[in-house]
Amino acid sequence: MMLRNETWMVALEALWANKIRAFLTTLGVVIGSACIVLVVTVALSGRRYVIAQIEGVGSNLVYARLQIDPDRAVMLQDELTSEDMNVAKSVIPGIVTTAGTRGMQSTALAGSVESSINLVGVTEGFQKIRNLLILRGRFLDADDIASRSRVCLITRELADLAFPFADPVGQSLRIGELNFTVIGVFRERVETFGLSEIQEYSVLVPFPLMKYYLGDASLEVLYLQAATPQEVVPATRQLEALLHSRHPTRARYVVMNLSSILDAAQKIALALTIVLVLIGFIALLVSGIGIMNIMLVTVRERTREIGIRKAIGARRSEILYQFLLEAFLISGFGSLLGILIAVAIPVAVQPLLPGNLRVPVPWQSVVLAFLVSCSVGVFFGYLPASRAAQLQPTESLRYE
Repeated sequence: MMLRNETWMVALEALWANKIRAFLTTLGVVIGSACIVLVVTVALSGRRYVIAQIEGVGSNLVYARLQIDPDRAVMLQDELTSEDMNVAKSVIPGIVTTAGTRGMQSTALAGSVESSINLVGVTEGFQKIRNLLILRGRFLDADDIASRSRVCLITRELADLAFPFADPVGQSLRIGELNFTVIGVFRERVETFGLSEIQEYSVLVPFPLMKYYLGDASLEVLYLQAATPQEVVPATRQLEALLHSRHPTRARYVVMNLSSILDAAQKIALALTIVLVLIGFIALLVSGIGIMNIMLVTVRERTREIGIRKAIGARRSEILYQFLLEAFLISGFGSLLGILIAVAIPVAVQPLLPGNLRVPVPWQSVVLAFLVSCSVGVFFGYLPASRAAQLQPTESLRYE
């Protein structure tokens, strides 16, 4: 134990005697270890953020629509129907919710304010499937759908335009030749930027009322929600087979899910993570070469000291451990400093991030950075330490 304590003291004294040189040598380790922690943190946080954004559009979602062929007229029997939706829910296992939509462009008149809108007929399960946020009022219920009530929900932007100085709930809105009572104001949980049926100025009405405007009760989009992510792909295949079995063979349907988007996002995140991790390892490699260089200089400067220690009985293993310990202290101190910097950066930038984005530092990245950094120091410090351990006492004592 005394020998070990003396080894630690000698190592610390040797580093303190050349503290500027030792600190400059640790900078590479600081950068490399900080890179590893930040890369793993950003990768995991980014993955969670992407999953949250996709689930905000609709979790475990499968959707289908008729594929329009410009060279062939669309027949009524090709269209998706409410019966397709009901059969899909009863036949396909693992489906918890279904919904259907049909949209068209129209105009809405509220008082003296007239606006072009996207009128969307929806079924009861649409809110749950699309994760809509109800800002005021309520969503359509089963009675509204069954009785074809002339009630509607409007987007927040349309509410600000049509009713800037009043509570929109309970107000009257004229769409075409029908008057509707506004029962709610909503918005998408995650913006789709007009790539879904929800536009900036959209109005949701009970689906049966769309027959008044369009003349038929067909669906434009059929939605299914699976119970778990593992059931999304099987449900996609089964829905496609079901639609082909219920409609003429000439009809073609686009049946998709959001898993492909998630897979693409994860592949991009993985590629970026690999590139950034390689940058971190290159920084550690450069720092390791710097450690080896400095330790070789240290061995040369302390040749007489090594000769004296060997002359009074120091063994080769003790000299080897001595210089390995110094290399370990350089890399270990650098990794701790880099980890502290990497942990402080997410904490500092957290107030600047959106409210739903959190960047926790995973403990795996901290352990990985510390182990890799220390291993780099020991690996590149072994050659100088081995050279010091193999010096002959007589030659070392004569060294000037």
